[in-house]
Amino acid sequence: MMNEINLARADLNLLALFEVILGERHLGRAAARLNLTPSAVSHGLSRLRRLLNDPLFLRVPKGVMPTARALALAEPIADVLARTRNVLATAEPFDPMTSKRRFIIGAPDGISPVFLAPLLARLDRRAPGIDIGIRQLLPPSGGQSVEQAWTPALSELERGAMDVAVAPIDGAPPRFVTRVLYEEDFVVVARRRHPFAVKPTLQRFCEARHIVVSMTADPRGFLDKELAKHNATRDVALTVPDFGSALATAADTDLIVAMPRRFVAMHAARFAVVAREVPLRVRKFSIRAVVPKAALMDAGLAWLFDELRAAVSS
Repeated sequence: MMNEINLARADLNLLALFEVILGERHLGRAAARLNLTPSAVSHGLSRLRRLLNDPLFLRVPKGVMPTARALALAEPIADVLARTRNVLATAEPFDPMTSKRRFIIGAPDGISPVFLAPLLARLDRRAPGIDIGIRQLLPPSGGQSVEQAWTPALSELERGAMDVAVAPIDGAPPRFVTRVLYEEDFVVVARRRHPFAVKPTLQRFCEARHIVVSMTADPRGFLDKELAKHNATRDVALTVPDFGSALATAADTDLIVAMPRRFVAMHAARFAVVAREVPLRVRKFSIRAVVPKAALMDAGLAWLFDELRAAVSS
């Protein structure tokens, strides 16, 4: 059960005070920033110490130093304040040119770079005060299909961990709104003179040593199921947790890796790698933006939902 006494004593202004003191590391500068007297800041800090049962900030010659407890609380308090500011912002008519809101978009690391740069370019022109946070979506282990692997993101949307999910999510329940942003498939990345790059056959694909992108270090990916249909296997020499690491490693070694086509198109030149078609029948995946239907009553979120599609299609 929640501690009702502590909740009754809680004051969001105290959390804002915590945030400013943590940033300034000096009570006088915190007072000036908050337009308060030093005694008011000191009194507020005393209340906060009693509320959280910790000194929080210790005096040092040049100001104050946060305790270990204060450092541990920094992220959750920042999250509470960000969400509170968003809630208050939704009470006002939404104007992208003047809004100071922050939206959280969840996406796998092979997808977020595709929409992020064009989205930020649009926001710079149309909504300069809006901030974006990217939450990396990670598939669970267990060998689900590509679409099923991302369905846990739906529960994260409903509990408010993010505002929009962008992933190859298929078959979302009717309480969600989905919008296809683009179609994606995979290509094979290798250094320029790699034998597979020179002659991209199935035989050379199987003979090569591979990188598999997996957060759980599982060496089997969806391509292995396709290989099994041809009674073929591949040699997985390395697993890494993200596509950026895989791309950098493929550029400097004789390993090859299957990666999303659009991601590769954005980064291949700077890593001096080449892309070749996968020598198997590999279907495309629909990358969708997903939000809870009820959340679209928020004019700001509905606006962002439209901006995502416009950013990718522009």
